[in-house]
Amino acid sequence: MGCGKKEDIYGTSSCVCEVVRAIKDIQDNAEDTCECETNCFSEPLGSLVSPTKRNKADTRVFVLSTADGSPFHAFYTGSDCNCVSIFFRVEDVFDNCCAVLRVLAPIGKDGETLDIVGHKGIDLSKICELEGFVRTSSCITVDLSCFCAVQCIADVDLNICD
Repeated sequence: MGCGKKEDIYGTSSCVCEVVRAIKDIQDNAEDTCECETNCFSEPLGSLVSPTKRNKADTRVFVLSTADGSPFHAFYTGSDCNCVSIFFRVEDVFDNCCAVLRVLAPIGKDGETLDIVGHKGIDLSKICELEGFVRTSSCITVDLSCFCAVQCIADVDLNICD
């Protein structure tokens, strides 16, 4: 399935579209069930990583992979670092396979924004220093059919509704 192609030959949209749409629904609703710990379809929100101990959460953090397997990244404002992140929160899904994603700033073990840009682009080894996320005011609109994979990372409370 190529970028911009809304449906496959069977008339179904891409699995990335379906997963991101499900993440949006889970963020909007809360139902108690137990599933695989890192399954993007796990409900309720707050159960990812620790399904037996549900934490307060308003966001399911995820990353998207491009056709070559590299993580999709976006820019954000309001930080001292290179202001690039691979972490997102879905804000809206529309037109079958388009979405507005909020860019989430990664936070390191020291509590500071984690600069994940290296000499040759995104430095994935720096992700090992990840401790959490902070919402940014930067959003991006994407065509979800352009991505080959989605991986859910964590359920967190970013005080989106405050």
